[in-house]
Amino acid sequence: MTVKRLCGIPGFSIDRVASAAGNDPEILRLENLDTDIAPPHGVIEASKNAITNDDANSYLPFTGNLALCSAVANHLHKQTRIVYDPLKEVVITCGGTEGMFDTLLAITDPEDEVILTDPTYAGMINRVRLAGAIPKFVPFQLVDGQWRLDLDILQARVTDRTRALFIMNPSMPSGALLNMQEWQQIAKICIERDIWLIYNAAMERIIYDNRPYIHPASLPGMAEHTITVGSVSKEYRMIGWRVGWVTGPAAIIKDISLVHIYNVVTPTGLSQTAACCALQAPNSDLLAAVNEWERRRDEIVEQLAGLPIISAAGGWSMLLNVKELGYSSLEASDLLLKHGKVAATPMCDWGEKNSDQFIRLVFSNEPVKRLSDIVNGKLKYRVLSQ
Repeated sequence: MTVKRLCGIPGFSIDRVASAAGNDPEILRLENLDTDIAPPHGVIEASKNAITNDDANSYLPFTGNLALCSAVANHLHKQTRIVYDPLKEVVITCGGTEGMFDTLLAITDPEDEVILTDPTYAGMINRVRLAGAIPKFVPFQLVDGQWRLDLDILQARVTDRTRALFIMNPSMPSGALLNMQEWQQIAKICIERDIWLIYNAAMERIIYDNRPYIHPASLPGMAEHTITVGSVSKEYRMIGWRVGWVTGPAAIIKDISLVHIYNVVTPTGLSQTAACCALQAPNSDLLAAVNEWERRRDEIVEQLAGLPIISAAGGWSMLLNVKELGYSSLEASDLLLKHGKVAATPMCDWGEKNSDQFIRLVFSNEPVKRLSDIVNGKLKYRVLSQ
């Protein structure tokens, strides 16, 4: 018998597609958020050295070693100009995903409401449900070929039961990037209604076409309302290290740290030195990676010209509207794998209004040379143009 907290929570479709793709080298792997770009210089060596470091093989300190907490505080200071206390306003977690769940457990009670964008990462939606809260969706809409947040619906969604806005920027899976007007409206709501912004910053600097970077905590009055959840997984290409962090006002970080301790006890000791090394990498390291991901995005958009593809403003993925081509997301995903040798994830559980009409194309893990053969690789011709 399924317990109530799991009712309505589907499994991930990503692993189903990956399993069906197997190890066929001809298949373009556009289904999972992996990347073939190496971590920053020094990370591998730091990881090797940690194996023989006795301090790295310890439960203590429960909320992360001081060197990494200080590196995170310094990183956030560069992004926001806010001074964070590494001892009281930073907690290190086992990836950003643990940090998101810890935060939800610390700020919501059952039946509280949390506002998310539509679409958004299914892991965010279902962590809200696992925490016992209720997700409420605000749709992105296409305006001049770009995703824009419906600010009227955003305002209408906020009620006395709203405890947080839970925002990823750039957003996954759409690649949407909030502009200043959208952030200002979010800030206005958080301040006037005294609610939290949980800011999923996993991809915050993976931005294309010279668009501006905005950290919401830097907006007037938002430092005391913003809980930032970050990690080394995306910007630093360190998915397997499982190191994340949560930063924010000391009082709420104390509560989040308590949840963290009774959730996992301690962050991954063997990875913290490497994460500290990554956070000290020069900006040129990230810029080189972003430039390469942008080239890959551009290649897919060019190859699929004439199809309803919505170019990503940031992040590692973008959406193709398969409903306009006569398919559901599951049908399109299955056909692409079977006939086109392309693994792509159906978005049927990643939103409310923006959901089953899309498949996600991840462009972070395939080189331009392979992506340039998408059309000849039958994505366009053999499947979606039938």
